Amino acid sequence: MEESGVAPHTPPDFERTTADLLVECLEQEGVKYIFGIPGEENLDLMNAIEKSSIQFITTRHEQGAAFMADVYGRLTGKTGVCLSTLGPGATNLVTGVADANLDGAPVLAITGQVATDRMHLTAHQYLDLEKVFEPITKRTKQILRPDTVPEIVRLAFKYAESEKPGAVHIDLPDNIAKMPAQGVPMRRVVPEKGIASYKSIERAARRISRAKKPLILAGYSAVRDGAAQAITDFATELKIPVANTMMAKGIIPFDNPYSMWTIGIPQRDYINQIFDEADTIIGIGYDIVECFPRKWNPENNHKIIHIGNQAAHINKRYQPEVQVVGDISDSLYEILRRSERETEPVYALEIKKKIQADHDQYEFDDAFPMKPQRLLHDVRKVMGKDDILVSDVGAHKMWIARHYNCYQPNTCIISNGFASMGIAIPGAVAAKLVYPEKKVLAVTGDGGFMMNMQELETASRIGAGFVTLILNDSSYGLIKWKQMEHFGTTCYTDFTNPDFVKLAEVMGGKGYRVEKADDLMPMLEDAFRQDKLALIDCRVDYDENMKLSAQLAQLARQEKK
Repeated sequence: MEESGVAPHTPPDFERTTADLLVECLEQEGVKYIFGIPGEENLDLMNAIEKSSIQFITTRHEQGAAFMADVYGRLTGKTGVCLSTLGPGATNLVTGVADANLDGAPVLAITGQVATDRMHLTAHQYLDLEKVFEPITKRTKQILRPDTVPEIVRLAFKYAESEKPGAVHIDLPDNIAKMPAQGVPMRRVVPEKGIASYKSIERAARRISRAKKPLILAGYSAVRDGAAQAITDFATELKIPVANTMMAKGIIPFDNPYSMWTIGIPQRDYINQIFDEADTIIGIGYDIVECFPRKWNPENNHKIIHIGNQAAHINKRYQPEVQVVGDISDSLYEILRRSERETEPVYALEIKKKIQADHDQYEFDDAFPMKPQRLLHDVRKVMGKDDILVSDVGAHKMWIARHYNCYQPNTCIISNGFASMGIAIPGAVAAKLVYPEKKVLAVTGDGGFMMNMQELETASRIGAGFVTLILNDSSYGLIKWKQMEHFGTTCYTDFTNPDFVKLAEVMGGKGYRVEKADDLMPMLEDAFRQDKLALIDCRVDYDENMKLSAQLAQLARQEKK
């Protein structure tokens, strides 16, 4: 990197710098890890981190760092922190930061910057990073005075973690980082959750008691709010079926009789029939970014009750008659105490039998390349109820949403707001740091894998021994699926791959290659027994994509008759 044009300045040992104060503030906020890459313009910050209690995880790409912070924030509810230098380092953070912001994960991105005396020039690697990050964060702020650091950091964490959580950004110019700094970190304050009004609770209870065919649509805000048990109790006691978004998988155990599993794949599925039959939709922690209302309310004919810790989004197909805004668990138990329902949702339970039959028919299918349905049956048998699967984005995400059933929330991590490819490998690194005692499985297509596979070296270096399962079809399978649906042909989606087994080995792990369907389960079990990184290369039969489209199209035609 070229000289900055600013005379180097090494503060004396006793002099506390802005960078030191910033790191002290991060410690006060409880930060355990910072994910990122050092650079010339964050040298002082790196020096301060090295002297602190915070562990710096050196990544191989800034996008990987941002995804690690993203998944860390999702799993812990605490702000994940990623760091880059200026210019290209900062722009490499953008995809992961945008993903966190749209998916509701608390993340702080810290960037280095040129000295303030160069910002009016056409300076080497200079970008106005506040403008770059403004549309993809809740708040962005540049530090221009050392004494403002405690307030800027506290505000950043407040914005990142308050509902709806998201990304924030702090930009630290090189010369400001070196300046002597006074001040102390501000106290971390976590506000108490709000309580919904009794009037709204009473109105919701009356409508739910009178509804003939109510249906719960649970979203990720309910996961963040820790409302899984409350939703399960509410649904079970009142006999109300529950559908969840992709990001809220496990909010009610899939084997609960009132769990209708997941809505959100592009095609009309069996679960859409349940929505069609329902007369009242109870949105609990539902965010329209997870599953657009047009998917389940195309005719705009549902009565809607919104229960969340924020008011409902504005959308013409999501206009609640009642909004219960406050702590979700408290609201549900208060409504439950005031509601009466005895009727079993026979209409939903009958459709669920069809969903279950569709799910079960592939359990022992021995075709190879493997059908994604059989593959996910085997994965589910190996993974414990509280183990964590991190899904990348691609055709496999649709199959995971449909066929990988969950018992607990946050055990299947799916990006479905921004839906960015490349999240699985860095996400699994973060998951293993948060839960070293659990099995962590990154499930990815070969396309998404190659976008951030370099972070396998990071995982191997820090001892994050998760397993990667690559669904290998030598193409961008989801785009090919879409092309076939729209045009009946494909183009520009095929590619070649390296030898993934050898790649795992040179990254310090163990590689496996599935040769027949019955290989997968024993390979998964052996991979999890390793005390190091492991990778399984499995050919997948994505002819099943169009077969599913045809099956669901036939289902839709039968509905119209």
